[in-house]
Amino acid sequence: MFGKKSKLIDEEYVSGEITKINEDDVEVAMSSQEAIADKIVNSSVLKKYTELGKVMFGMLKDYRKGIYTNVPWFTIAAIAFAFLYILNPLDIIPDFIPGIGYIDDFAVFTFGLKFIESDLHKYLDWKLEEE
Repeated sequence: MFGKKSKLIDEEYVSGEITKINEDDVEVAMSSQEAIADKIVNSSVLKKYTELGKVMFGMLKDYRKGIYTNVPWFTIAAIAFAFLYILNPLDIIPDFIPGIGYIDDFAVFTFGLKFIESDLHKYLDWKLEEE
């Protein structure tokens, strides 16, 4: 359990928030790619997700361009939610708190990945076939 307003970051919380994502949120995530990538790379907690983040952004781009459509909306929404959560500096545990500020971001990203892992594998297989 994490502080601020006694919110619990778990699969139920993350899946509930994902269902609130819409196309505008996906657009915000896409337009914030550089800022999100910087936060991932510059956080020791999130840095190990750098390559996965690139794959997830690739999937979003290909989805938005209409060249990769074999993906459920929930997966697109999960990616957008994870990125927007990471982008938000004042989330459940504010990012500016030294040592623990990115723990909630890590939890959200991890739960999001759990939901979309098979779709990421399908996307990577598709990318390899396209090349």
